[in-house]
Amino acid sequence: MSDQPEPVRHIAIVGGGTAGWMAAAALGRAFTRAQGLALRITLLESESIGTVGVGEATIPPIRQFVQTIGLSEEDFIRSTAATAKLGIAFKDWIAPGSEYFHGFGDYGPTVAGQAWRQYLFRLKAAGRIDSLDPWSMPTAMARAGKFAPPVEDSRSVLSHYSYAYQFDAGLFARRLRTLAETMGVVRREGRITGVDRNGETGLVRAVTLEDGGEVEADLFIDCSGFRGLLIEQTMRAGYEEWTHWLPCDRAVAVPCSSALAPEPITTARAREAGWQWRIPLQHRVGNGYVYSSDYIDDQAALDDLLGQIESEPLAEPNRLRFVTGRRREAWKGNVVSLGLASGFVEPLESTSINLIQTGIGRLLEMFPDRRFDPALIREYNRRSAQEFERIRDFIILHYHLAGRAGAMWDRCRETAPPDTLMEKIELFRARGEVGLLEDESFREDSWAAVFTGLGTWPKQPSPLACLDDLETVDRQARQFAQLIARAAAALPDHSTTFTGYAR
Repeated sequence: MSDQPEPVRHIAIVGGGTAGWMAAAALGRAFTRAQGLALRITLLESESIGTVGVGEATIPPIRQFVQTIGLSEEDFIRSTAATAKLGIAFKDWIAPGSEYFHGFGDYGPTVAGQAWRQYLFRLKAAGRIDSLDPWSMPTAMARAGKFAPPVEDSRSVLSHYSYAYQFDAGLFARRLRTLAETMGVVRREGRITGVDRNGETGLVRAVTLEDGGEVEADLFIDCSGFRGLLIEQTMRAGYEEWTHWLPCDRAVAVPCSSALAPEPITTARAREAGWQWRIPLQHRVGNGYVYSSDYIDDQAALDDLLGQIESEPLAEPNRLRFVTGRRREAWKGNVVSLGLASGFVEPLESTSINLIQTGIGRLLEMFPDRRFDPALIREYNRRSAQEFERIRDFIILHYHLAGRAGAMWDRCRETAPPDTLMEKIELFRARGEVGLLEDESFREDSWAAVFTGLGTWPKQPSPLACLDDLETVDRQARQFAQLIARAAAALPDHSTTFTGYAR
């Protein structure tokens, strides 16, 4: 008898939408390039089951995913009605009329071993500046409505930023389906009515469809949304809830036509019981209100949203209910959960699609054979949990430091944050450093943008940033800011460069 491991021969993806078709395209791409590996991929979805489909904004790693699955940027932009995203504008989070920007870039080069932001912290302590914005290229570009891809020359100020996409999630899933099917992925229509498990191993053996058909597989990927058809209803993976820190539990979304040229930013505007998003696409604007039902009822939230959007709605409102948190085991037995089936952290920093992407990447890295080695599963779950928790902390930071008045906002300020976040807050207040942990989705300058944007600055900068004469640092900083402003102003308009792919 051979002791050789038996490879996975068939993967069944339960659920379509963004998560399901991202998984299908990525797995199809990976295994069609593996010579001699016979592996079938079947995606099961039902037209009668709707998808959430409101996650239209992303963070920069999405560009790597698009490239990895073999789509050109031009193809992606045209097929998804995408626009560029240089960052997020946060409005009214401190008080009505306040604004700060989280741009996808740094605040300058490292000088004498110190991040440039440390020199800016020194200028802030001396009363010379009140914001980091003039030293952020994506911020300057976004406020001018400009866009161009970063250049490769690291000496240029036009190399110190990145960008993401804002796109129609439904169109993205459609394009991914077409791509995945060219790789051999088979779509099967039908609602799942039953799940059969192996009585000895507890592994899922097959799922039954409403037409009586049965689909057997070795590995199942649960992309069934909040209900977690396999990972929770069948495997009982458990759920860790975070509403203690993040009280928003509902959202209502509605698209409208655009009254303006598409901007290369997502906007998050604080409201009485949560926050409102605005995401400009080529053909419409996505709008939504994420809120806590403890502080506003559903009709009042919808009325508030409809009173803020710039034109008449293009569709009926899409209402969502959710519990912020994560599965205790994102992978259990032979079931791996992705997307909403694996957990949910509200879309304040546009991380939902990125969590799908990183989940797929971890699965490929630790892809099992039919023994489903527990060591692989433990490592996958450890890293998945950490990533969710790092994002959780980043989102809590926005609420905990916000100065906005109101019952919900008071609750968020008064609730002690997780220890991992409290340590970051204390370190930043002490010296302007960010203690990044394993599996962080955001780097130091992103944290600095939120800290300082919400009015939290370090008590003092690094001593190494204080060795040069203050006037010299001030003069160099102002020259650098002028260079950024001139470079941004010279770039083409976003509407003529990025959306030009649509023509």
